[in-house]
Amino acid sequence: MTVVKRTHTFSNRQCLELAQGDITLQEVDAIVNAANEFLQHGGGVAGAIVRRGGWTIQEESDRWVHQHGPVTHAAPAYTTAGNLPCKYVIHAVGPVWGVQNADERLATAVFSSLRVAESLGVHSIALPAISTGIFRFPKDRAARIILRAIEEYFLQNPQSQLGLVRLTLLDQETLEEFIRIWDEEFSNPSLH
Repeated sequence: MTVVKRTHTFSNRQCLELAQGDITLQEVDAIVNAANEFLQHGGGVAGAIVRRGGWTIQEESDRWVHQHGPVTHAAPAYTTAGNLPCKYVIHAVGPVWGVQNADERLATAVFSSLRVAESLGVHSIALPAISTGIFRFPKDRAARIILRAIEEYFLQNPQSQLGLVRLTLLDQETLEEFIRIWDEEFSNPSLH
């Protein structure tokens, strides 16, 4: 079950939601996978996506890497969604905490995922807390960067058909950090 904890509607009627739930169960047009550059989906969000969506997602990912090379934070890959209730999986490569320009790389991974969604004609998308799992990006810092990247995308693309972005988080600790940062970010009207 998905429980929406926060909602923010921007002036152009695009909606951002913060929800607790399983990203593999989201009934949206696309979901974002927190991937590694070789799209080997063994654990974490990536492993859950392949387990629920089927091996076809891994096979398509292998073909993508074979044809295009390793995936970067600036150019996410995408595959079909197999047995998932969405149409596409967008594979975003966030940074490992501690690499040079980690903040910028995370923002770019989020922004680029939305750009890929736009190119696919997507109207709704769900994203996880990219880089906060095995890549160890601090959850509070990631929350602020991810929220601002989504807001920036909407500000730069007011005519986008992308009407709903749902941050979908499974574990309570991550959710609590994102709620705290959300409340700070969206309670200050000078930021919007």
